[in-house]
Amino acid sequence: MIRLIPAIDLKDGNVVRLYQGKGDEKVYSRNPQVVARHWKKQGASMIHVVDLDGAFTGEPKNLPCLKKIVKAADIPVEFGGGLRTMEMIRTVLGLGVARVVLGTRAVEDREFLRECRQEFGDKVIVSIDAKNGIVMTQGWQESSSRKKAAVEFALELKAMGFGEAIYTDTSKDGTLRGPNITAVEGLLSGAGIAVIASGGVSSLDDVVALSRLEAQGLIGAIIGKALYEERFTLKEALNLLKTKRKEGI
Repeated sequence: MIRLIPAIDLKDGNVVRLYQGKGDEKVYSRNPQVVARHWKKQGASMIHVVDLDGAFTGEPKNLPCLKKIVKAADIPVEFGGGLRTMEMIRTVLGLGVARVVLGTRAVEDREFLRECRQEFGDKVIVSIDAKNGIVMTQGWQESSSRKKAAVEFALELKAMGFGEAIYTDTSKDGTLRGPNITAVEGLLSGAGIAVIASGGVSSLDDVVALSRLEAQGLIGAIIGKALYEERFTLKEALNLLKTKRKEGI
């Protein structure tokens, strides 16, 4: 069964959601640690935390909140947003984070990525953030310098020894318009790397649609706005997948 990972996006210490990674900010909670405990009670086995301030500025700005989340959740937490130096990665892992998520620096500096893989191993996962199949950087605001295709980047990660990656369709994130199933399928078949899909999940039907890609290598889905807007609960989604698995669907 694919893993369903609730997202906590931090901005100015609050739990928020943005539309396509920019604008239309909506605050859902001013107590991130309370949200983390809620997701654990709902059955989460991991929480995906993003420092939006860090993604835009290039350096994490919500580490005090992260520390509280890690303590409150008491389940693995992955964290990304502005992690662009080895020292900062060490700092974040020192807070008890299970693994860090790299974006911009991983795309732009291959030697840095190799060093991260060598020192931190599976405690590092790369997020392939793409729009129209092209990798985006700088908080999703700019395309990669060489207009790198998502599949091309995934193949490079695989060659370096990375066994899995996060894939986010930035045009879908926060829109509640459904995930880009075609793009996820293309990445799975074109790169042969395990993928955690992110962006656009709006309903239980979307969760089921993604789960059907498990045989092709999809291992998880990150869900944000749909949960905060109460389109469904995490517990409902997990129970549905368990039922589908028993039925062989």
